[in-house]
Amino acid sequence: MLKAISIIKYWAQIFVIPIYGLSFLWPRNKKIWVFGSTFGNRFADNPKYLYLYLNQNNRDVRPIWVSKKREIVTMLNNQGYEAYYLKSFRGIWFCLLAKVYLFDNYSKDISFILSGGALKINLWHGIPLKKINHDNRFDLVRHPKNLRDYFKTALRRMSDEKPSHYVLTTSDFLLPIFSSAFQTKNVLTSGYPRNDTLVQVNISNMLNKEESEFINVIEKMLQNDQNDLNDHMQKKLILYMPTFRESETKFFECMDMITFQNFLEQTNCIFCIKLHPKSKLQGRFQEIRNDNIMVIPAATDPYIILNKVDILITDYSSIYFDFLLTDKPIVFFPYDFKEYTMNSRDMYFDYDEFTPGNKVFKQSELQIEIDKIISGNEDNHTKYRDRIRNLVFDKVDGSASERLYEDIKQIIG
Repeated sequence: MLKAISIIKYWAQIFVIPIYGLSFLWPRNKKIWVFGSTFGNRFADNPKYLYLYLNQNNRDVRPIWVSKKREIVTMLNNQGYEAYYLKSFRGIWFCLLAKVYLFDNYSKDISFILSGGALKINLWHGIPLKKINHDNRFDLVRHPKNLRDYFKTALRRMSDEKPSHYVLTTSDFLLPIFSSAFQTKNVLTSGYPRNDTLVQVNISNMLNKEESEFINVIEKMLQNDQNDLNDHMQKKLILYMPTFRESETKFFECMDMITFQNFLEQTNCIFCIKLHPKSKLQGRFQEIRNDNIMVIPAATDPYIILNKVDILITDYSSIYFDFLLTDKPIVFFPYDFKEYTMNSRDMYFDYDEFTPGNKVFKQSELQIEIDKIISGNEDNHTKYRDRIRNLVFDKVDGSASERLYEDIKQIIG
């Protein structure tokens, strides 16, 4: 039944295409910029940080957040920010009136149907190690296998691809990759607004209720407990952020969580797990929570915690590029590398050469690596991290939001 409803909703989009055409006729205001994230369901990522920056620095534009979730609108309104529910009169009105659309996936993060005639800037959501969009041969929307699949995905291609006039990245080195992946020459290298807070505090962040509770718990856990036998050793915060893929279930095949919990207690570590929002294992990971293992809600903005993290553990997630700005150790845990690269994604770069940290493939190796780092016996990847960071970031001055604002102003005249 749910699948049938989903199919009906998908093809019902045909009937609103004329509205998209009519939206080109609407006069648009250059000073009104609308923002959205993750198909309208989150207040997060690059749109969030640019939106906050513009509001807090009194720039000569009117930033408006548009969301499909009323609780996000209420949260922003309560803090004095302008935001509207998409299906409200004002939400529709400002989507039609705005000259600039800023999003991190596609214009439907705000509203594809109402976006005709607006300048659309895709701020995207990561520096790609894995091939994305048109470069990803496993993407059946961009690379349908047959004529049937081509027509089946036609509406998705239209709403995904056609609206993006510009796409954002972080360096000239990455420019040809984004140009190829998004089939455009209009690539901005202003930098990612979300990274400004990793370099300097020039944006007052805003947390939802779940994020506030999570930060409070983390800060309490990181306080030294005078009654702890290990009180001579400061607690270490480890963040595990795996990418989404079908083979993620293999994590439980190569990890004995009871043994790992004992290891975390002995080394005085807190192991935070932040899964991809699409992960199918949210419930299973919730079952292994305890005093030393936390599962961060999937919708949580990871950038509120990165500066507190001592060690990042990942596999293929682009989060490690941003974490380079903290100059802290990274451990790569690609336990399913062969299967992943054969069945899910190709890489833009040689994996071993472009991942500045030791690679581990089983639990014993992971524990040894963590122990070495927290004991201060091994972090010999500083120059390696510097080299990769200098390739993927042209500037690390905490001014990406300001540069992007100036770049957009120049584009719209």
